Amino acid sequence: MSPRLAAGLWVQAYLMRLSAEGIMALVQRKGDATAGAIYVKLCFMDGRAALYGQSYDLMADTRRWECQEEGPEAEIDALLERQAARDRDLWIIAVEDPAGRHLLEDPSLAI
Repeated sequence: MSPRLAAGLWVQAYLMRLSAEGIMALVQRKGDATAGAIYVKLCFMDGRAALYGQSYDLMADTRRWECQEEGPEAEIDALLERQAARDRDLWIIAVEDPAGRHLLEDPSLAI
C-alpha cells in the first residue's frame, strides 16, 4: 500500500492551492489530523452542491476523488451531518465556486 499524507497536511495544502487560484474555501468540520476521511463539498452558489470523496482502487493501489452525490445544497448538508454523526474523525471542506472548480484532479494534490 502506498504511503498516505496526513489528512491535516493535505487539507492545508489544498486550501493554499485553492487560494492561489482565487477559489474560496473553508474547513467546515475539522477531523483527525492524521487519518481522518476528507469530504469536499463544492457549492455552485445557486443552491446546488456536489459532494466529493476519496475512493481506493485496490488493484492499482491508487486513490482518487469522485463525485458521490450532487443536488440541492441542503440535501448534501444533511448527508454530511449523518456521516459526521457516524465518523468523528471526518473532515469537511466547503469550496465555493460558481464555475465548479475544485482542483481535486491537480497532480500536486495527489493523496
